[in-house]
Amino acid sequence: MQREGDATPGDVFQLLADEYARRILVAADRRPMTAKDLSDACDASLATVYRRVSTLTEHDLLEERRSIGPDGTHRSEFETVLEGLHVDLSEGELTLTLDTRDELADNFTSLWDDLRGSR
Repeated sequence: MQREGDATPGDVFQLLADEYARRILVAADRRPMTAKDLSDACDASLATVYRRVSTLTEHDLLEERRSIGPDGTHRSEFETVLEGLHVDLSEGELTLTLDTRDELADNFTSLWDDLRGSR
């Protein structure tokens, strides 16, 4: 995913420079987690987790999924969607490209469909 227009490379680098943001990405990459689970796993207050989750979601690095808990209540779980980060410096321009899970799945599906169509 190209982050041109809505977020600059500097925005993403600044976000990833934050220790709590990195901890949340790593924890939510292992499995989808609630804010409370992330708070415990990252040794951070719930307020800190909610602020970082909001920013990470805005930058499409984290995804919120709603589910129903064992007690029947609705809850949000967060999962990391960032797979890779690529920085290119060319002709005086810094370009940042983010690979996300959804994008990789879409690319694989397109490749598979192309292969099946060429038979």
